[in-house]
Amino acid sequence: MIVDLRSDTVTRPSKEMLDYMMSAPTGDDVFSEDPTVNQLQHYAAELFGMEDALYCSSGTQTNQIAINVHTQPGDEVICSSLSHIYLYEGGGVALNSLCSMAMIEGDRGRLNAAQVKNMINPDDIHRPISRLVSLEDTVNKGGGAVYDFDEIKKIKSLTSQHGLGLHCDGARLFNALHVNGLTPAQYAEPFDSISICLSKGLGAPVGSILLGKKDFIIKARRRRKSFGGGMRQAGIIAAAGLYALQNNVERLKEDHKNAKIIASELINLSWVKSIMPVDTNIVIFSIHKENGAAEYVEKLKSKGILCFPFGPDKIRMVTHLDLVDDHFQYLFESLKTIS
Repeated sequence: MIVDLRSDTVTRPSKEMLDYMMSAPTGDDVFSEDPTVNQLQHYAAELFGMEDALYCSSGTQTNQIAINVHTQPGDEVICSSLSHIYLYEGGGVALNSLCSMAMIEGDRGRLNAAQVKNMINPDDIHRPISRLVSLEDTVNKGGGAVYDFDEIKKIKSLTSQHGLGLHCDGARLFNALHVNGLTPAQYAEPFDSISICLSKGLGAPVGSILLGKKDFIIKARRRRKSFGGGMRQAGIIAAAGLYALQNNVERLKEDHKNAKIIASELINLSWVKSIMPVDTNIVIFSIHKENGAAEYVEKLKSKGILCFPFGPDKIRMVTHLDLVDDHFQYLFESLKTIS
């Protein structure tokens, strides 16, 4: 048996999702004529109480487009040192937007208003112009950490006062909403733009949504084209995203429950040193052996357990909708055989 815990990106479309995809009407989305893409964009915008939305191929693309629209070359983006836009997007902020990044340590990748305030540059020709604050919720590298919404509102007050934009990399935002109890529209209110990934816990095979005001999305559509992201009959894949939003959001709480169960099993193992708090569907744990993460990932792989090294002595496991009870039973039995 293979138990794939590397990421929630490994999910595959269900039969119901595939049937929905195959029956989707299509058109040319570069001409804004694909009815299914238009339906997805409208549905997402309405759900979050935003004026408009743009369907893109990936979360990296939606983040990079948002940053490019918010900034000018030479500006600076304030973010966490653990943020996806810094660590995992191929240097795109520098490559695509010619911007520098001001990074904050934060609490498991979560920034607070005082930290942001201290990072906003004064009006000084020697310093880049602070133009955008980017928050990630949940924080992947922080073990799926969820922001305190009151802190987000404080950060918004700062960005408004200083004329900065506020972007949310919400790749796993629906996981956060299950924890904080907010509706999508309540959560979206402070943000100028939000990126939502459809291909992680929601189970679609491809795609992300960028949300913002109408004039922002008009500019974003132009950037998407110049980045090579224009798609033609994209309704087939957009349908999967629409199905995911309408059917797979509520079940994310099952992934959270399963992640906590995995953590409760791991903590009893002699080779596991500590576990980050498990708030959502991500489990990050440290092992006793220094620089031993890769070795233990291989040991687990030999048992059919796939996971991801997340540092010299850290390993990540992520729960998702393709895992069933038999997978977890096999996982727990196999973990006890590792030493």
